[in-house]
Amino acid sequence: MTRHMTTLELPALQGATVGFDRLFNELDRQFANSKSGGYPPYNLVEINENEWMISLAVAGFGMDNLDVTKDGNLLRVEGTSPKSSEDVNYIYKGIAERNFRREFTLADHVEVENAELDLGMLNIHLKREVPEELLPKSIPINSSYQGTIESK
Repeated sequence: MTRHMTTLELPALQGATVGFDRLFNELDRQFANSKSGGYPPYNLVEINENEWMISLAVAGFGMDNLDVTKDGNLLRVEGTSPKSSEDVNYIYKGIAERNFRREFTLADHVEVENAELDLGMLNIHLKREVPEELLPKSIPINSSYQGTIESK
């Protein structure tokens, strides 16, 4: 009987989620390294414990060709390929002109601060903003003791 081992595609999963860092650090220690792919390539950078930046390489896409949408805990980035001239006689065509859709799962209370297109990089700044009512709070302990206890 042959046993087949499966590996968890941790980098692919980790790169598509934001705010679950401790969970992924622990899983990363448990499972073997694996490679992820996809278009467009992107980086996920932790700025601090509550802020992240997703940078997607979107060379050739203008602001009119990109759409960033947050729906619940899902961040969706879509690109529609700009129309190129059909009259061009390419000697070599190595630059892809294709639509794309990338989705990232965000942890609770992670919001998009802004999105900026700069030199072919789409930078999306994310920040965790937990509402005040959901933050841990210290509960004062009151004494119900009214005085001395007298023995009978």
